[in-house]
Amino acid sequence: MSAPTAAETSAAAPRRGRPGYDRAQILEISVELFNEQGYDATSVSDLAARLGLTKSALYHHFDSKEQLLAEALDDALGALEGVLEEPAATTGSPAERLDAVLRSAVRVLSDRLPTVTLLLRVRGNSPSERAALDRRRAFDQRVTALVREAQDAGLVRDDIDGAVTTRLVFGMINSLVEWYRPTGQIDRDRLAHDIVTIALDGMRTR
Repeated sequence: MSAPTAAETSAAAPRRGRPGYDRAQILEISVELFNEQGYDATSVSDLAARLGLTKSALYHHFDSKEQLLAEALDDALGALEGVLEEPAATTGSPAERLDAVLRSAVRVLSDRLPTVTLLLRVRGNSPSERAALDRRRAFDQRVTALVREAQDAGLVRDDIDGAVTTRLVFGMINSLVEWYRPTGQIDRDRLAHDIVTIALDGMRTR
């Protein structure tokens, strides 16, 4: 077999710079760096250095660091909001729908761990962060309404506050960003089962 030509070697080698990345790859690597260093502490120069791009090549794909943040947060929030529109979340008893929402929320967190981690760390220091916090509150309010609906139907204890319950349950789910690893030994579906069982067994009427 003859040795590859210089042109073939060049074609086979991974290329850096603007042609070497698409928007999804740039966003993925940027989220990784935001989570490592913090969004505010990460500069465009830091992003360009991690990507091996010039700033101008980075700006070819995204107008600003803020746009990267906004798209990452939208990825996490869009998936969470979609949970409430899934068939299992819109049919059946309120308790069954609540069960489905919580299981799907665990799935979203495990499937989108980097962007959900970033979402949970925003503090409202920029327009994108404030918009994300508004969407998170709206999501929590819809889940709280479902908890209260289950209470009204006599399926969930009425001696607990719906809003507090939502915050506590999602506090448990959100804590997964600190220790859960999708490549680890804990199966995602089993994890969802365990969390929902712990949460709903304490909420259901006896």
